[in-house]
Amino acid sequence: MEKRIRIRSGSTAVNAVLCDSATAAAVWAALPVEASASTWGDEIYFPVPVVQPLDDSAAEVVQVGDIGYWPSGKAFCIFFGPTPVSRGEEIRPASAVNIIGRVLDDARILKSVRDGDEVTIEPVP
Repeated sequence: MEKRIRIRSGSTAVNAVLCDSATAAAVWAALPVEASASTWGDEIYFPVPVVQPLDDSAAEVVQVGDIGYWPSGKAFCIFFGPTPVSRGEEIRPASAVNIIGRVLDDARILKSVRDGDEVTIEPVP
């Protein structure tokens, strides 16, 4: 069964789907999650109550719309453009993340989310 989620901050919302992995399953089990957003370039991240190591999906360069879990920060990450450590147009997290899902809408609308904004992740029935 596909695990669909909605990520909301104020009036901004995107739909996403989680992968079939142990890390994605741990995030799904922790839903709903409400947290204060942090931004880092064109990335939003925030803590989730999940502890998982790097897995086979771990990547140091990601794509627009990828959703990652950052073990170093126990954080849910949404990527929609370059970060401060990107080279050229690539999208590079601070360190490797497990790829746990993908935004189905245009992830770039998340540029409107600011540091400190409330973010909610919830399952979509």
